Amino acid sequence: MRNRADSSRAALNGFAMSNPSSCNVATHLKALAAAEPHRLAVVCPRGRDAGGRVNYAHLTFRQLDDDCDHVAHGLESVGIGRGTRTVLMVPPSLDFFALTFALFKVGAVPVLIDPGMGIRNLGRCLAEAQPEGFIGTLKAHIARRLLGWARKSLRVTVTTARRFGLADHGLARVRNLGARRGARAIAPTQAAEMAAILFTSGSTGVAKGVVYTHGIFAAQVEMLRNLYGIEAGEMDLATFPLFALFGPALGMTAIIPDMDSTRPGSVDPRKIIEAIEDWGVTNMFGSPALIDRVGRYGVAHDVHLPSPRRVISAGAPVAARVIERFTSMLEPGVEVFTPYGATEALPVASIGTAIILNETRHQTDGGAGVCVGAPVQGIDVRIIPITDEPIAKWDDGMALPPGSIGEIVVQGPVVAQAYFNRPRADSLAKVRDSRTGRNWHRMGDVGYLDDRGRLWFCGRKSQRVMTAGGTLFTIPCEAIFNTHPDVARSALVGVQREGVKCPVVCIELDSSRPRRPVAAILAELAAMAQQHPHTRVIRTFLRHRGFPVDIRHNAKIFREKLAVWAGRQLPRRWQPGPVAATVELPPVALVSQEAEAPA
Repeated sequence: MRNRADSSRAALNGFAMSNPSSCNVATHLKALAAAEPHRLAVVCPRGRDAGGRVNYAHLTFRQLDDDCDHVAHGLESVGIGRGTRTVLMVPPSLDFFALTFALFKVGAVPVLIDPGMGIRNLGRCLAEAQPEGFIGTLKAHIARRLLGWARKSLRVTVTTARRFGLADHGLARVRNLGARRGARAIAPTQAAEMAAILFTSGSTGVAKGVVYTHGIFAAQVEMLRNLYGIEAGEMDLATFPLFALFGPALGMTAIIPDMDSTRPGSVDPRKIIEAIEDWGVTNMFGSPALIDRVGRYGVAHDVHLPSPRRVISAGAPVAARVIERFTSMLEPGVEVFTPYGATEALPVASIGTAIILNETRHQTDGGAGVCVGAPVQGIDVRIIPITDEPIAKWDDGMALPPGSIGEIVVQGPVVAQAYFNRPRADSLAKVRDSRTGRNWHRMGDVGYLDDRGRLWFCGRKSQRVMTAGGTLFTIPCEAIFNTHPDVARSALVGVQREGVKCPVVCIELDSSRPRRPVAAILAELAAMAQQHPHTRVIRTFLRHRGFPVDIRHNAKIFREKLAVWAGRQLPRRWQPGPVAATVELPPVALVSQEAEAPA
């Protein structure tokens, strides 16, 4: 394996040296096609045989690179070239990989949006991105035509369907146009040049298009390789489309499982385990909801997975008990890593099973927040006073000392510098640093750095509950109630009554547990609240049968929606009773800092 990794990296370095001023993620694919042409690049399920076994289709690195050359030539022939913003609405498949890398090769700008975010939100995102090209399935083109998506800006449309009456061109025709033109040189794009527009999930607000440069993609590939020791030749189970693209760039074979990638929380765990066992998967990325579902099944059926070297889960905090369950299926010493980041900055920090289960989980359960690990090498993380107002200029004096809860801000080579067509969002999320000439990104999260330099996450800034007695942060408060054996998860929200913000905790019960009277469980939770200084002001608990969650990972809780729901459940003149005069924080997080609004 080491020889294979070394040869692949040597080939990549050779391509980089041939044009040191350019930067393009497609270079990785070209290098691997030259170094290891016959190794599998992408594997996708394609139905099942009479015995119920999965039939797989695949492309080697040479086949994928050749196909990308054909598609790239064809796309240029129909008007999609360097700088063309092009919506890509194609599910994980061989075509998805060929199209994405072909767009990179010609220097076009893929626009990637979660199709499950809802019709209205999709239309808003597409109007904002002002795409000139649109590549999608038949279903995507039907929606585009009926709803008038990006009608004013589109000039070229391509469909993956066999019949292309709803689009200008079919993908088969695009391939044929480029098939006789041989290899396609990779566009000499520069590090600062726009490479893609990736939309956020909109889980805590309006979805925004994040501008990715070729330099950001290049930095991410190297950071992920170094952070997790990923080697060429590994097998990667790609359960999330955007993360799947890193597989071939890192020299891994991308294994697409038999699942609906828009619903990871509803995945059939047997199919995930089947893919791992069929291909000897060594690397796996999964949302917390997927990890939880597969782990529950695996423990119940005594499943053992000997091949994974690491498992990565991101998108929302992952409960220690979820990690513990999944880890029990793995070989001793194999860790589940939970990197911290966002579409605008990834990765920022990372932590693994060894530290979580043996150390930080106990502090988390006591209300100290979730430790997301030490900042990744090359990433600068600071904590500043919390404010909802813009910050025009960076000042090192804003940084708070260890142990102080504040707003998390980051700077580094994987930090996006702007949103697309969102100047107001830029003013709220970016802080200009005149010393470096780069922006700090405000993560929209609150947390603190401990005295060992590790970052602790305490929740979304917009979801903090500011009461008459002080500010409550979601993660430290919810952790107390999540330790109850009958609780699957909890959510702190604020309900406005008579000019006062009152804290309410919504509870989702664990359906796998024996049924008990709900009133008794809520009474136990109320008693637990009184045992911790920072939760004593919480006196109201409501059972909810299924939290609304984000579309992308099925893991981020829509607390804003729960707050509206909670307000409807409680009488208009309801008050939770007497509350403490102040809100104390856990011993580890000593101070909460709120900045005064600028005059």
